[in-house]
Amino acid sequence: MDNNYDKIARHYDTLSRLVFFKAQVNAQVNQLRYIKKNNEVLIVGGGTGWILEELAKVHPAGLKIVYVEISAKMIALSKARNFGGNEVVFVNEGIEDFTAETAFDVVLTPFLFDNFSEKRASQVFEQLDGCLKPGALWFLVDFSLDANKGKWWKLLLLKSMYRFFKLLGIVEASNLIDMHPYFLSKDYEVVEERFYYGGFIKGAIYKK
Repeated sequence: MDNNYDKIARHYDTLSRLVFFKAQVNAQVNQLRYIKKNNEVLIVGGGTGWILEELAKVHPAGLKIVYVEISAKMIALSKARNFGGNEVVFVNEGIEDFTAETAFDVVLTPFLFDNFSEKRASQVFEQLDGCLKPGALWFLVDFSLDANKGKWWKLLLLKSMYRFFKLLGIVEASNLIDMHPYFLSKDYEVVEERFYYGGFIKGAIYKK
């Protein structure tokens, strides 16, 4: 499985909002205020590209964005978005095959690591860490299994999601990987941490 969402690209946003309402959107949009004018931004697994329009609301021009997405159908949808005067380079390949030509000020990984096995998650983390400038920001948005906030229903929902995507042959993962220890091992600083959807979705900003 290559974690490719081609099969449900046109319906992905509708499906996610039927389940999570706007929690997934808000978790990502709330982080964008940390992006500065003329930043070089890497977006990995941006899906249908709605985030490009939200970025253009914060910075109508001046950003240099590299948009890496394995799904060709997601790339097509993203290219049709209004990203203002920002420069966007679309890269249609898996992040494992991506080679950065520059170092970035910010990387966005929305709901990326929940697709991966632990081995691949570790590899991708190391790869992305190497793409960042000192002092760069990493916007991590993903699911969370905080034991103090209704772990039983989160586990049930998470298992149902993985079962659904396994039936479609989309994702390789069967379990959620806690990425926080990876950031601690590299001495990243936690700038901000917010929870959404009863604590099931976490938006964290790390500083390298």
